[in-house]
Amino acid sequence: MDLHFTDEELTFRDEVRAFLDTHLTPELRAGSRATATVFAEPDIGRVWQQILHRKGWLAYQWPVEHGGTGWTPVQRYLFEKECALADAPSLPVLGLKLLAPVLHAFGTPEQQRKYLPRILSAEDYWCQGFSEPQAGSDLANLKTRAVREGDRYVINGSKLWTTHAHFADHMFCLARTDPSAKPQRGISFLLVDMRHPGIEVRPILSLAGDHEVNAVFLDNVEVPAADLVGEEGQGWTIAKFLLENERGGSCHAPKLLADLRRIRAAAAEQPDGAGGRLLDAPSFAASLARTELETLALETTELRILAELSQGRKPGPQTSLVKLVASNLHQAVDALEMRTWGHAGLQLTRSRPLYAPDCPAPIVSKEAQVASARYLNSRAWTIFGGSNEVQRTIIARMVLGL
Repeated sequence: MDLHFTDEELTFRDEVRAFLDTHLTPELRAGSRATATVFAEPDIGRVWQQILHRKGWLAYQWPVEHGGTGWTPVQRYLFEKECALADAPSLPVLGLKLLAPVLHAFGTPEQQRKYLPRILSAEDYWCQGFSEPQAGSDLANLKTRAVREGDRYVINGSKLWTTHAHFADHMFCLARTDPSAKPQRGISFLLVDMRHPGIEVRPILSLAGDHEVNAVFLDNVEVPAADLVGEEGQGWTIAKFLLENERGGSCHAPKLLADLRRIRAAAAEQPDGAGGRLLDAPSFAASLARTELETLALETTELRILAELSQGRKPGPQTSLVKLVASNLHQAVDALEMRTWGHAGLQLTRSRPLYAPDCPAPIVSKEAQVASARYLNSRAWTIFGGSNEVQRTIIARMVLGL
């Protein structure tokens, strides 16, 4: 895609580059490059968050009245692209990009004053309590109960695949407050302090050996009624609002294009097994070119969604299209990286994080060592946040009218 930037936008891009050059430390860059999971470990993610907060660039997706930067969609795109090119760690998305918009739209002034500053400062670290053992893609089937008793709710139930719950001190949670109502109408959205008695977090190790997700059990957990977001029974509406932000409120393309650029450079140095370069092998070159073109098409759609959001309009079912395409592309890029490194990418160590001093030395290179763990972890892209099957159903109904 050929974007013609204004002089002001180019000046902004240069400012971002200069800031990254001076504030993004070699340790943070190395940690980001050696992160195999979708979410960065807090030891680098929160550090980068605090650096951006001090600069005033952290809340670039927030409304100005709540501390946002007021950036245009193009500025947001340029910022995310330059961060991807510079190997910046990913930010703690659950609080910054998922919960914060909910609090902006549905939270009380007291909730906004209490939680938003602590999200920005990284004092509070959030996890998302949506999925359950029998309610993943079929989220309306959730069974966790919240019973109102005076000025509090008492919660009982469990949550599954809860990302970074072992780090989190807070969770935003869906719970059924009216079991007699239709499934979508009896759900409420609650903010839960993870330090309350009755909460147990059990680790779930992924195929790659990563501890990113957990099972969370809630046994008579008491939550103040003041931590109900919106109205009782409004949880399904709030969850749909949140999922639209999760599926379409960020730019996947800049990171994917940065990864593809690195794959292209590595493939130029790798042998194809027949006396030439891997980059010149017809099959590999065709796969790389096709993935690059599809990522550029995704980039166009994401910029359109950013423009919609900047005008205060909901992106709607476009977000399902982005989620579907981006999930497939993340897997395609990771498969290309495995293909690039060949046998050197088969070193799968279970030591985490992969940038820790005690991590086993790579056999060939750090990039090759990370490749297999990242490839295995990315199998989850087509499941979390709504599986590909769910996204296709939404597109069929909302876009195609089937």
